[in-house]
Amino acid sequence: MNDSLAAALVHLRALVACDTQNPPRAIGTDGIFDYLRSVLPDFRIEVIDHGAGAVSMLAVRGTPDLLFNFHLDTVPRSPAWTHDPHDLHVTEHRAIGLGACDIKGAAACMLAAIARTKGDVALLFSSDEEANDARCIAAFLASDHGFKRVVVAEPTEAHAVLAHRGICSVLMRFQGNTGHASGERALHDSALHQAIRWGQRALDFVEAQQHARFGGLSGLRFNIGRIEGGIKANMIAPSAELRFGFRPLPSQGIDELLAVFRDFADASGLIQFDALFRGPTLPAGDIAHAEARRLEARDLADELELPIGNAVDFWTEASLFSAAGLTALVYGPGNIAQAHTADEWVALDQLQQVTESYQRIIDHGRA
Repeated sequence: MNDSLAAALVHLRALVACDTQNPPRAIGTDGIFDYLRSVLPDFRIEVIDHGAGAVSMLAVRGTPDLLFNFHLDTVPRSPAWTHDPHDLHVTEHRAIGLGACDIKGAAACMLAAIARTKGDVALLFSSDEEANDARCIAAFLASDHGFKRVVVAEPTEAHAVLAHRGICSVLMRFQGNTGHASGERALHDSALHQAIRWGQRALDFVEAQQHARFGGLSGLRFNIGRIEGGIKANMIAPSAELRFGFRPLPSQGIDELLAVFRDFADASGLIQFDALFRGPTLPAGDIAHAEARRLEARDLADELELPIGNAVDFWTEASLFSAAGLTALVYGPGNIAQAHTADEWVALDQLQQVTESYQRIIDHGRA
């Protein structure tokens, strides 16, 4: 086994053994952060507890202007795991464990690279990415950090990703007028009927957006995740709750889409319409600025000698850095299809490739 891969697997085993499931948002400043302190002895380290399981750690060696970002939290384990998810299982081609793909594998690669280099490098670790509550990144960006470029680790099959969709999740509540369902007014007075009519209008609108394009992506992604309400079949539903999400292209504004979706509802029955979480696209900004930022990210990938991949549908916190004015790209081992799955795995050859890429970047003084 290649020495770089062997070193990465040592770190990955230790990282996977740390329980950082999120929820339950019970991550503290010890545990996995104690391990990081122990393997970064020559770094200036600042650990901040932002509450609700959100802990950040900034580790800096020298005076770099490029930041590497890794989130350490994972989704909860599922009952479908075939072995202990916190005990790394290595086969001929895979490393299997909770977070191995998303994204402790990337963090392990960086730790292995650092041990073999002396160059300047800056690392930002966080623990709240899976909570859809980006306290760590928000606090970092609000500080006088001084960085202008960032590489955010997510599963990209060891290719630099320069563009991805934004994300927004919304809660809607409808109010009806309850009564016996035998009456004609049930057709219009039911809160559930209002929710269903809204859903049909929204689906028709999304179908009409399939012509939209940006950087290899097409259309508007949309999903109604939950509709709940009513009492029984012979009673007009007095209330209904609907949750939906959408993922726009960089050329589609979240605020504009929220206004469109809200207008599809009957104003007399809509009592709540709240965006619970929203994340910008990568690159962030209007269409003109987004294209300029994509080209800057392409230049960064070329400088770091990273192969450039296609734009992706999934969202990352790289967009938060982009919205704050940093040049941002996404790069890491693993395939997003393995993230959040039982028996989550990352390919060994990609762990080796990313470890060697990190080492080359640090050795050449490009960090």
